Amino acid sequence: MGPAPAGAQVRGAAGEPEVMEPALEGTGKKGKKGSSKKRTVAGSPGEGLLQPVKLSRAELYKEPTNEELNRLRETESLFHSSLLRLQVEELLKEVRLSEKKKERIDAFLREVNQRIMRIPSTPETELTDQAWLPAGVQVPLHQVPYAVKGCFRFLPPAQVTVVGSYLLGTCIRPDVNVDVALTMPREILQDKDGLNQRYFRKRALYLAHLAHHLAQDPLFGSVHFSYTNGCHLKPSLLLRPHGGRHTQDRGHRKDERLVTVRLHPCPPPDFFRPCRLLPSKNNVRSAWYRGQSPPGNGSPEPPTPHYNTWVLQDTALESHMQLLSTVLGSALGLKDGVALLKIWLRQRELDKGLGGFSGFLVSMLVAFLVSTRKIHTTMSGYQVLRSVLQFLATTDLTVNGISLCLSSDPSLPALADFHQAFPVVFLDSSGRLNLCADVTASTYHQVQHEARLSMVLLDSKADDGFQLLLMTPKPMIRAFDHVLHLHPLSRLQAACHRLKLWPELQDHGGDYVSAALGPLTTLLEQGLGSRLHLLAHSRPPVSEWDISQDPPKHRDSGTLTLGLLLRPEGLTSVLELGPEADQPEAADFRQFWGSRSELRRFQDGAIREAVVWEAASMAQKRLIPHQVVTHLLALHADIQDTCVHYMGGLLDVLMQGLKETSSTGEEALAAAVRCYDDLSRLLWGLEGLPLTVSAVQGAHPVLRYTEVFPPAPIQPAYSFFEHLREQASLLPRPDKPCPAYVEPMTVICHLEGSGQWPQDAEAIRRVRAAFQLRLAELLTQQHGLRCRATATHTDVLKDGFVFRICVAYQREPQILKEMRSPEGMISLRDTPASLCLERATRQLPLLTSALHGLQQQHPAFSGVARLAKRWVRAQLLGEGFTDESLDLVAAALFLHPEPFTPPSSPEVGFLRFLFLVSTFDWKNNPLIVNLNNELTVEEQVEIRSGFLATRLQLPVMVIYTPQDRKSSVWTQDGPSPQILQRLVVLAAEALPVLEKQLMDPRGPGDIRTVFRPPLDIYDVLIRLSPRHIPRHRQAVDSPAASFCRGLLSEPGSLSLMPVLGYDPPQLYLAQLREAFGHLALFFYDQHGGKVIGVLWKPASFQPQPFKASNTKGRMVVSQGEELVLVPNVEAILEDFAILGEGLVQAVEARSERWTV
Repeated sequence: MGPAPAGAQVRGAAGEPEVMEPALEGTGKKGKKGSSKKRTVAGSPGEGLLQPVKLSRAELYKEPTNEELNRLRETESLFHSSLLRLQVEELLKEVRLSEKKKERIDAFLREVNQRIMRIPSTPETELTDQAWLPAGVQVPLHQVPYAVKGCFRFLPPAQVTVVGSYLLGTCIRPDVNVDVALTMPREILQDKDGLNQRYFRKRALYLAHLAHHLAQDPLFGSVHFSYTNGCHLKPSLLLRPHGGRHTQDRGHRKDERLVTVRLHPCPPPDFFRPCRLLPSKNNVRSAWYRGQSPPGNGSPEPPTPHYNTWVLQDTALESHMQLLSTVLGSALGLKDGVALLKIWLRQRELDKGLGGFSGFLVSMLVAFLVSTRKIHTTMSGYQVLRSVLQFLATTDLTVNGISLCLSSDPSLPALADFHQAFPVVFLDSSGRLNLCADVTASTYHQVQHEARLSMVLLDSKADDGFQLLLMTPKPMIRAFDHVLHLHPLSRLQAACHRLKLWPELQDHGGDYVSAALGPLTTLLEQGLGSRLHLLAHSRPPVSEWDISQDPPKHRDSGTLTLGLLLRPEGLTSVLELGPEADQPEAADFRQFWGSRSELRRFQDGAIREAVVWEAASMAQKRLIPHQVVTHLLALHADIQDTCVHYMGGLLDVLMQGLKETSSTGEEALAAAVRCYDDLSRLLWGLEGLPLTVSAVQGAHPVLRYTEVFPPAPIQPAYSFFEHLREQASLLPRPDKPCPAYVEPMTVICHLEGSGQWPQDAEAIRRVRAAFQLRLAELLTQQHGLRCRATATHTDVLKDGFVFRICVAYQREPQILKEMRSPEGMISLRDTPASLCLERATRQLPLLTSALHGLQQQHPAFSGVARLAKRWVRAQLLGEGFTDESLDLVAAALFLHPEPFTPPSSPEVGFLRFLFLVSTFDWKNNPLIVNLNNELTVEEQVEIRSGFLATRLQLPVMVIYTPQDRKSSVWTQDGPSPQILQRLVVLAAEALPVLEKQLMDPRGPGDIRTVFRPPLDIYDVLIRLSPRHIPRHRQAVDSPAASFCRGLLSEPGSLSLMPVLGYDPPQLYLAQLREAFGHLALFFYDQHGGKVIGVLWKPASFQPQPFKASNTKGRMVVSQGEELVLVPNVEAILEDFAILGEGLVQAVEARSERWTV
């Protein structure tokens, strides 16, 4: 008999590193009945490790060639390491187009050109008479208002020109787009076509006629409309080659994804008079657009800077192409730099949609830096990347615009005129066109922020800088602390009316999303003030639609998502302090905050305007931005809170205690830490101890703020318990449900050194036991505390909390290491006992102290570490990972957050925890957690070298700290390779599910989904009775009602020691592991889990030779002519139930997964 063979269930999951060991023992799909195949076990321990290349002596000492010397010189001057050079070259090789693909694209472009030139012309008609359009095509433009003057006829283009990145050689995969400009003949256009969208209507009709004819051509697999960079007035036509469904040639089937050709109709370059398209001019008349003249007698028309820019952009397509080809030309380094910048923008989701910081903009920025001699044409791609990022990080184009124009013509508008009309200013070589016209201030500030973070990363010269900078995606949900969705978008129409944005609507052609975006972000930035580090918004995605459909409406672009990057120092303030009541600014403050503003007298006697937010707990204070946002949007923009879907604090429910619905436990943790501080002062001040206390150190997760469910002061109902009079303690009664779980908090009490301490390990233990008794005696006599002493510790009851004080002597680990040889020589050698004692009395208190300090710096650390541990334990994997190892992984997110900033909310920290666990290469890299920034760069390099040299002797998961640079002490006992691999797979599957939930504007649905463990992989399920699960209410799906656990709701005087550490499921698990650990693995969620998962070990079903020592849990069967032992599964399952009598409800054998 044996388990079924392992299936692809775990091995093929997303994000799984290839070098990891096979999945958790026993995972896999249903096996065939009667199968006796065994599951495969991991290969050699070194499998998948990166090994140095072995060279012969001749190769090792061979003289370098001239080419190699030149390359080394180049690397030294153009890159900061040869590793970085290799990484950049490999990346560029990956994203560049191959010559073969270029030839196929060129052939397709020639075909497109021929087809376009063959399209027949049409007779002239009025613009409003569109009856000539064929039935299968719609005009790709919202014609509102419909009535417009002018005539239109179709003529083949005067010129077809390829423009954009394809010709320049800066086009990158996977999305290969080729932009083609179609110059419309002059005969189609009229002098006043710049007015009232006439040019844009003609452009759209031109495309509609093209689309109708090209859609019938078998050359094209798809013909769709789209918006150029998301602009609703400027549709473009997308052509993709046919996928080759009628051919067996696989090369043709790829053609559909080969390229997207985008057709952009444009006027002849000198058709429109530039002076009419300056940012201060109006080209959309109010009488036409609104059906009414502007208010006031003879008042000027509002300027339409965006409208004018969109017309100018079409006139400048070829001139921009010529400029870029002149600058980039044959300078391969510049082209590489542009390609790297495009990858950088794409990973940060900055380059798509209306107002995105596109690849075209960075190409022009490179041209500007070449013209100002900040970039030289001989630079490498990496240096170009650095120079552009440095420029972006230090230059604010929202304040000081830049220009490619070298002319001093006085008729050209000044930069100040553009700053009045646009938030971000970067002028092209004509001096009239703002290339950043559609970029909002928020988007540019986000680009600046990312550039600053990237420069810090590059300057640190970290080994993984390349990976973090160019290979790590930064989706909004993982980059920002809080995210909110405005949905439905039609509410922004009402916001435009409330904010009186008629001129902006007129300018944007009715696009109320773009019109309202700038004012809304400014409003929220002002309201959030010191709480906010950065506010960013999603750009509406560029939609595609079939040529037979109407163009999508503005509200169809989905959802507007805003990301808030918060400042932890200002986040938790409940007060917005305004000006003094008699100041002129007070009226503005009242108008801004509306009914929330009130007059208050402060302690210094001042009477000020102020806004006070309702928030009692830390969890509520973290969500004050939610109150601010909903209040301001309702007050100023008429957007009700039902349209604001705020994603912050959604995972808090998983950390809330029994009766707390508003707190996530920070206050309870702080109360426990305050009680510990009081106790440590009492210990310092004890009189009568033979030796004085030299140090008191906490060594428990509560004291570093990472206990998932912090303890509350205990108040037992005495009638619920039996009394142990001689020890003044309580005992559980068998006829009652299991009492509440109380875990004592460990405190290490170091005593001063003295010559009187014995030098024998057993004698030291006895002296420590005497100190424990004396400690209990003195605490009871001097401070009236209830104490219970044992040989190894003293339990102290103080203010409802129980502390376990362990006396320590600093030389004891050293004495345990002493080994005496037969000749009497003493040598020092690590023993299990010495290592265990050193970890408990020296390393654990140091770690607790460091993480306590980290919590003071980063208030979100507690929430992130607790959510991470809650999730790992909910997956039934808590036993495989020590508390400390998970705390250190969470700490790494704050100490080494690159390419992000340290998280300020538990949700985003938890998402990054899942990302780190699922993508980190645990086999070939140690996780270095640089607590207190003690390790220098050189020391970290040395640690990595030592890791590679001793990899096979180290555990599968290696975490180093400044105090532990060689042995990874916190992962020595686990996890096993299979358990770690299981966690990696689960994290990789949970991350996209949770991110999708948080980015869903309709609400996240059931947020607990990713916390529920998959039970289908287990061979046996042992179901437990909730009556005997003391932490039943801590379960992921918390029960509506549970059993009484013997606690009083009212605090009172407590004189008896409560029941400590009594958790029947854990005791039962210990018995199962002791009895059947050689046959199976057991998995359980200590936080209220109702099921124990059992997996048979692969080796357990292999027949064993008949020996008395092998008979445990096995039965004798004859195989051939000899007797062998195999597991007696029926008896084992019966034993599971007998061992857990009263606790076990049912034992569920999933025998379809294994055979007997």
